Amino acid sequence: MAPPLPLHLAVALDGAGWHPAAWRLPDARPTELLTAAYWTDLVTEAERGLLDFVTIEDGLGLQSSHHDRPDGRTDQVRGRLDAVLTAARVAPLTSHIGLVPTATTTHTEPFHVAKALATLDYVSLGRAGWRMQVSARPDEVGHFGRRQFPQLNITDFTDPSVLAFVTELFDEAADFAEVVRRLWDSWEDDAEIRDVATGRFVDVAKLHPIDFEGPRFSVRGPSITPRPPQGQPLVTALAHASIPYRLGARAADVVYITPADADIAGATVAEIREHQAAAGRAEQTVHVFADLVVFLGDTDAAAQAGRDRLEELAGAAYTSDAPIFTGTPQGLADRLLAWQEAGLTGYRLRPATLPGDLRAITRGLVPELQRRGAFRTAYPGGTLRGLLGLPRPANRYATV
Repeated sequence: MAPPLPLHLAVALDGAGWHPAAWRLPDARPTELLTAAYWTDLVTEAERGLLDFVTIEDGLGLQSSHHDRPDGRTDQVRGRLDAVLTAARVAPLTSHIGLVPTATTTHTEPFHVAKALATLDYVSLGRAGWRMQVSARPDEVGHFGRRQFPQLNITDFTDPSVLAFVTELFDEAADFAEVVRRLWDSWEDDAEIRDVATGRFVDVAKLHPIDFEGPRFSVRGPSITPRPPQGQPLVTALAHASIPYRLGARAADVVYITPADADIAGATVAEIREHQAAAGRAEQTVHVFADLVVFLGDTDAAAQAGRDRLEELAGAAYTSDAPIFTGTPQGLADRLLAWQEAGLTGYRLRPATLPGDLRAITRGLVPELQRRGAFRTAYPGGTLRGLLGLPRPANRYATV
């Protein structure tokens, strides 16, 4: 039997963990959630496990148990640090792991996001990425006052008005990503001369206006930040249905999906590949990672007991947009390798508790996958794109 193909692994970091009661556990650090030390400890633990990258959650409104509005609850974590700034603080204290903060495409400007992520790529020496996120929450509109959202039941996808609204948000995100990518290319790699003898710091002929004109953005360019070390930092997107699958296939290097089983995973991968080909990207590598929320323990019973305790504290059963795994690291390894046959190239794991389930991933799951020949035993060095087998793209504006 052939050995399994090496997996890519990422973890999604959010507050005290993805379970809303995780902050109440004895090993949680709720008083430190807004400190640099807390986030540094989490990311260095992920790096200890040789993971490809971490994502850091963010948003333009307070966390909520509702996906489309505030909830007014006071028994769950509310408030967070800016994800891009957090990643920039952690970057100099890590060496190999990729840093992929969330930045929203709705209500923000691509110029600002492009230069912030380019800066992160410089600070991290080529380990930056971006999880682009669309927001349909009406309360977030009120923070900016520049646009109006229709009053819709955003969960009713049989309503043509809802489909049109969602399509517009994701088409806007695709334009946003295109502007960002063009801004990253607006400086050629050798535009900076830095010649003291001649007094020439930059060759202005190698700075290019991007002249993007579209229905949503009009951006002249160039960026104020030279081309990032990776050329193009990693672009990632979470997708649950056909409209966001199309965005990921058009604009992302990694698409996170949430299939309930291996058959759905295979069908979703096939759909993304169709959208990828339609976007003219059939020859490019686009990774598809499955998201899973994980409750881990030394035994299945211990994992279930830990989950039961959290649900008792929360007063409700835990639900998620992603599939939920409750069991041992060995059982999780079985699941990941079995689903790999559906065409997945990796996984983004959401630890239910921090630091507990993160440590179970780095100190339990990773060694198990290594024993099975399915995960690296050392970082190879280089950039985040290199870690994922993605080439450094040529600059679209470079002259020969």
